[in-house]
Amino acid sequence: MAARPRIKDVAEYAGVSPKTVSNVINNFEHVSERTRAAVQEAIDALGYRVNIAGRQLRQGRAGMITLAVPELDVAYFAELAKHVMTEADLRGQTVLLHQTRAVRERELAALHGFDAQFSDGVILSPLALNPRDLATRDRRLPVVLLGERPAEDGTDHVGIDNVRAAREATEHLLSRGRRRIAVIGGAVRGRQGTDSLRTDGYRDALKAAGLPFETDLVVPVDAYHWQDGARAAAALMERAPRPDALLCLNDHLALGALRALHEQGRSVPGDLDVVGFDDIDASRFSVPSLTTVAPDKQEIARAAVSLLLERIDAPEDAVVRDHVAGHRIVVRESTGG
Repeated sequence: MAARPRIKDVAEYAGVSPKTVSNVINNFEHVSERTRAAVQEAIDALGYRVNIAGRQLRQGRAGMITLAVPELDVAYFAELAKHVMTEADLRGQTVLLHQTRAVRERELAALHGFDAQFSDGVILSPLALNPRDLATRDRRLPVVLLGERPAEDGTDHVGIDNVRAAREATEHLLSRGRRRIAVIGGAVRGRQGTDSLRTDGYRDALKAAGLPFETDLVVPVDAYHWQDGARAAAALMERAPRPDALLCLNDHLALGALRALHEQGRSVPGDLDVVGFDDIDASRFSVPSLTTVAPDKQEIARAAVSLLLERIDAPEDAVVRDHVAGHRIVVRESTGG
């Protein structure tokens, strides 16, 4: 097997010095177009490839970032991971994917750099961490948090305005004349996680409409999976009076609810409306297609990768960044769209 061509080989082929070849590779300005063309011709002819690992080693970096998410079988996180990988690739970074299963020990392992010898920083979507976990983390490891962080702790963060998003989704249901709206996956007590914030937005919309907040219409779930939504919807249909709309706090719950309603002979949107959260690809293909809150996943990924790389470049920067990504309500057939 032929030896891999080196910078020295490219220099000899082009009739220039190895330093000049390095200047061309690194796109330095003070190289004539004639010399640049000669070096590029040599690179193409010899099949030379930049040794990225060596370059990163000289810079003291791995060229790899970690994305730690709770569950890849929840479509939102899988789709978000795809966007993060795309954004990282555009910046010459490789993504190491870590699934925490929302287990505190696994989230702590990511937060404290379990793979620090391979990764320059971590993008983490925490569900189980508490405020003390973040307050006592190793500040030498660059970290960007996604979703809802347990506390204001001086860590860069990217998310959407969950209170506003849930309020707008509830207002959409109210605008259709729905008055007894149940929340599947909601929470009325506990720390301010995503479920609590979205429940707060729902409560705000009811209050603005002059409607009471009824805790028995807020249905917690064990997990945010299809079967949890189906079980919750089936149980709600046994109550009297029944709800006339379901606000489901992710699309998996909503699609599971649609299945349970279908099995009970309930018409959507005839008998009741259903709204989800996350705008996963499957929401466009259900019958009926699902109205949902669509976070800008591409913006979330772009902001998270950019903030992390900035933090890697300037780890001592005292300015903490909190990026609020956009969202919109996508109206489909489950609310008469």
